[in-house]
Amino acid sequence: MYVRLVMCATIAVLAGILAQLSFWIGPIPYTFQNTSVVLAGLLLDAPHAFLSMVLYVLFVALGLPMAAGFRGGIYVILGPTGGYILGFMLSAPLMSLLRRWYLRLRGRKLDELGLADYLALLPLSLIAVLPTYVLGFLVFSYHALGNEQFFSWAQNVVSSIGGNVSDRLLIPFIAGVLVFVPQDLLMDHVIALALAKYIYKIAAYKGLKLN
Repeated sequence: MYVRLVMCATIAVLAGILAQLSFWIGPIPYTFQNTSVVLAGLLLDAPHAFLSMVLYVLFVALGLPMAAGFRGGIYVILGPTGGYILGFMLSAPLMSLLRRWYLRLRGRKLDELGLADYLALLPLSLIAVLPTYVLGFLVFSYHALGNEQFFSWAQNVVSSIGGNVSDRLLIPFIAGVLVFVPQDLLMDHVIALALAKYIYKIAAYKGLKLN
């Protein structure tokens, strides 16, 4: 139990660190935070994966500078990117459940995974972060549709990638979700899968049980 709680706190802090590895596209930052979300689900059982992200959200809400751009405070949670942050609390335990299901199906442990397993877990990780995308879109679209400056930014993003969309709801979806999926999936999630196997091996060597 103690080891899992330490891991929860560690991953929460990691989420804050990875939030700073970012660059901004308008009001939404590209960050590496999905690495910590997927990593929590790969290493911890669902309740502890959930707890790790609750800790992160709590840290941000209390004002610690752990959101992108070294921001903190309740205004971050209530702001246009708050939905993504709240979505972490759903995505991490979902990743844990999907990981557990897959490993049972294959009859393997996390440190026994091969390339084929990684290729199978990658789309599962995309399913796991869907709650983050959904909540992120709902909150961001609420702000974008009520703020012409945000909406104008979203239109510019869609135009810059060659889109010609007139639907007012589809525009914030493309700008607030779709443009972020390639980096999340092909960078953040791949890094999380590689780290998880390495960390699990170290924990197993030291006789520590993570999930």
